[in-house]
Amino acid sequence: MLKHKKVAFLGAGSMAEAMISGVVKSGKMRAENVYVTNKSNAAKLERLESRYGINAMPQSELPYEDIDMFILAMKPKGAAGALEALKDKLVPGQVVVSVLAGISTGFMEDNLKDGQQVVRVMPNTSSMIQESATAISPGLHTSDENIEDIKELLSSMGKVFLIEEEQMDIFTGLAGSGPAYFYYLMEHMERVGRENGMDEKMAREIIAQTILGAAKMIIEKDETPEVLRKNVTSPNGTTASGLNALRKYNGGTAISQAVNHAANRSKEINRELEGVLVPS
Repeated sequence: MLKHKKVAFLGAGSMAEAMISGVVKSGKMRAENVYVTNKSNAAKLERLESRYGINAMPQSELPYEDIDMFILAMKPKGAAGALEALKDKLVPGQVVVSVLAGISTGFMEDNLKDGQQVVRVMPNTSSMIQESATAISPGLHTSDENIEDIKELLSSMGKVFLIEEEQMDIFTGLAGSGPAYFYYLMEHMERVGRENGMDEKMAREIIAQTILGAAKMIIEKDETPEVLRKNVTSPNGTTASGLNALRKYNGGTAISQAVNHAANRSKEINRELEGVLVPS
């Protein structure tokens, strides 16, 4: 059970805190079994320890042999150094998890001992409110038990999807970057409301509730987006008029291109980063 496991976060930034907050508040892990460290910001470590009741300490003081799961949560440029520091400290059964953009399971395996268990994870920013869509891709040697433990840990931040690593780039386009597309849509809808005399804050709340309701319809109803769209579109009605405008101005094409461009950029970043962080 995850509750009896120990996890160490290497890095204490916003993603690490989101994960720590989620797992501690959910009760999935005991706070005393959670460790966090970073390179130099002692004040940040003290704040995390005080806020969540976890163990914050310099990396040199981590009880390495007792840790079940090491989570790489530093900046991507620090990944190679972090893996090098871990390489000779890991014991059989431990798993290394990366939440870093552009760090593949293959890169981790190349920088650690043969047979090391690794998992690549990609949450999105909604992890801050425990509503992330999070993808995980295990490496070649990762046990089913460790995969299940990681899925359980990440479920404290939202919904978890087990995918092939080859799908990580398109996942980035859909979910990693996805929240920004909805915020962009909301910006424009809010502006129209404001231009037509509506209070800005009220317009924002109306739009947010509308998006929330539409998302819940997708999750709770066994129907496709296409079917739900057609269900609310009366011939020659207001919704049909709005959809016709989207088609006229290539709204669908713009959405598709946003996802594809984000996915393609994810591939580029992976190549650029792994070209710089050459395996030792």
